[in-house]
Amino acid sequence: MILTNHSMKEIRILGLLITDRIKEAGLTQKSLTKHASIIKSRLGFHEVSEEVCSRVGVIILQLSGEPSDCDELEETLALIGGLEVQRMVFEY
Repeated sequence: MILTNHSMKEIRILGLLITDRIKEAGLTQKSLTKHASIIKSRLGFHEVSEEVCSRVGVIILQLSGEPSDCDELEETLALIGGLEVQRMVFEY
């Protein structure tokens, strides 16, 4: 007998690689703000030194909410030029 757990939860992590932070920051931030209610944690970083501030950046998002809302954010971000989106999903 196989039991199915219909109340499975998921933890979804999105990784964003922004290849031109300066050019894409506004649209990316607008999209993240629109979906702020499902962003549980956000970590962003880019290389900074005395000589240069890198145009490449990485943002890691932990999402919390309905899968359809998470899908909508992911699809919105995927449409932004210069932005690569990767996803990890943990189900429990």
